[in-house]
Amino acid sequence: MEGLTIQEAARTTGWSARMLRYVEQTGLVTAARTPAGYRIYGAAELQRLRTLKELLAEFDVALSDVAFAARLESDPRLQAAVGEWLNAAPERPAEVEPGDWLRFEQAKHERLLAAA
Repeated sequence: MEGLTIQEAARTTGWSARMLRYVEQTGLVTAARTPAGYRIYGAAELQRLRTLKELLAEFDVALSDVAFAARLESDPRLQAAVGEWLNAAPERPAEVEPGDWLRFEQAKHERLLAAA
């Protein structure tokens, strides 16, 4: 099996071995495995890592942003929920008077924080 070990790939790409494991965990770049289970990075994986680094720099986004975008693209339920939230307008509950809405929302947040 031709390729680089995780340490060699880290030196070549400028990503740390720990970050390469995280990138794999997010599903953005997956290395092949040797029969013993060691990661092997080939040309395709190195290209994906390089273009990922370029994408992050060009758009000033974090790796977690791209991981979320990938998850959003692959999970129709998540995509629908996020779309619904983005398009939803805040709505005061009918049983809450306009002057009490702020206190009502504060109390909800405080209860959520207390339960966490």
